Amino acid sequence: MELNDYIENNWNFWILKLRIIPNAKKTMIAWPMADWILKIRINSIPEKSKANKELISFISKTLEIKKINIKIISWLTSKNKTLRIDF
Repeated sequence: MELNDYIENNWNFWILKLRIIPNAKKTMIAWPMADWILKIRINSIPEKSKANKELISFISKTLEIKKINIKIISWLTSKNKTLRIDF
């Protein structure tokens, strides 16, 4: 299972739909869900945007893209998230 398999490709950006599991032992891709949603375990607490920062850092390292090009565009305070990845 590759992260790239769950990316919706548009003209100059990608859309990635995720379900976050905070307080995990390790930050990692967990498993796919229905409707092209990917579960990701995050080794951080969901307070003061710590989990969101960890998520962006993980996606940045995994896809080798600068953090500044990754934005959470919906559900900032929810476990369900949609990311926009500019390239």
